[in-house]
Amino acid sequence: MQFVCDAPGRRAWFRIETEAEAAAESETMRHAVEKYFRREHAAAVQKYQPTAANYIERDIGLAAHVQHTMPLFLTLREHDGTPLATAMLPPEGKETDGFRMIIVGPANADPFAAHDDAIQALATHFGLTLTKDLCFPYQNYGV
Repeated sequence: MQFVCDAPGRRAWFRIETEAEAAAESETMRHAVEKYFRREHAAAVQKYQPTAANYIERDIGLAAHVQHTMPLFLTLREHDGTPLATAMLPPEGKETDGFRMIIVGPANADPFAAHDDAIQALATHFGLTLTKDLCFPYQNYGV
């Protein structure tokens, strides 16, 4: 995981960078972030256009391409490492038309009541608007 930004109350946001990290997040948080991470990673790899024809040099830029084109998967962690919320933001954290930003807590619960200040720290870091109305997909389903 890669550190992204601090949040109030000895919490911090980290970027989920590997399928193993996404799998651990899914298991601990009891939601499906791993499924979405795998899908978006595969889509980014599929879109990669290597600049070199040489087999050895062909995939040199693949990791950078994936990092810049797939959505950001983030986890909010307590100072002791306990996961508190998971977010999916647009690639590079930049506003993208039609991209549905998602932020959920354990078992897809609403994270805004307990962690709105941390979510707003993430919003400030990326210059995004992260509100419950925009980012919590289950508010009308009683999850």
